[in-house]
Parts: sequence; structure tokens; C-alpha cells
Amino acid sequence: MKKEYQPGANPQKLFFSIGEVSEITHLAPSVLRFWEKHFKQLSPRKSRGGHRRYQKKDLELIIQIKDLLYNRKFTIQGASEKISSLHKEREIDPDLLKKELQELLNILD
Repeated sequence: MKKEYQPGANPQKLFFSIGEVSEITHLAPSVLRFWEKHFKQLSPRKSRGGHRRYQKKDLELIIQIKDLLYNRKFTIQGASEKISSLHKEREIDPDLLKKELQELLNILD
């Protein structure tokens, strides 16, 4: 699933605050914090001051979780299991990784 950034979101940014992620995804900050507790794959870095700093991969994961919960009507547990299985498949399949790498290289050329 590809993430489409909302107007005003800078695709060149490396880190996003919880407020920016909330605005981009249309999810309340409390929902994002709740999901961090239930989806082990979602663990944004924290600044020295303790503020969450989400990366693009975190945004993509949040959008995937949102789709599973809100559109496909998965339970929290079901969505967590689905995300885990998708991540395991991606880690295990070297051919898929090679294909994705080649696609990225083609984009950069």
C-alpha cells in the first residue's frame, strides 16, 4: 500500500511530530498513542525532550493500520496479527526485496 501525503505535508521531511501525523492521518493524538501500545511495529523515536518523532515508515504503517481497522473492520488483535504476518513475509522473501530495490533504483535513475 502506498501512502499518499495530504496537501501541505512535506514529503522531504525526515521526522514528523505527533500533531503533524495527527493532521496528515486525520487521527487524534490519543489514538496514535493507543496504537503504539497495541502494535509493536509502531514505535516512533523520541527526542531528547521526550517528544515523539515519527518517520515516513511510521506514517505508512499508521495508514495501513487505519485501513485495517476502519475500512476492513479488523479488530485490534486481528490487525496486529495481519501487520506482523505482512512484515514477516517481507523479511523472508528475498525475491520481493530484490524487486522492490530494483523499482527504487529505476525511480532514482
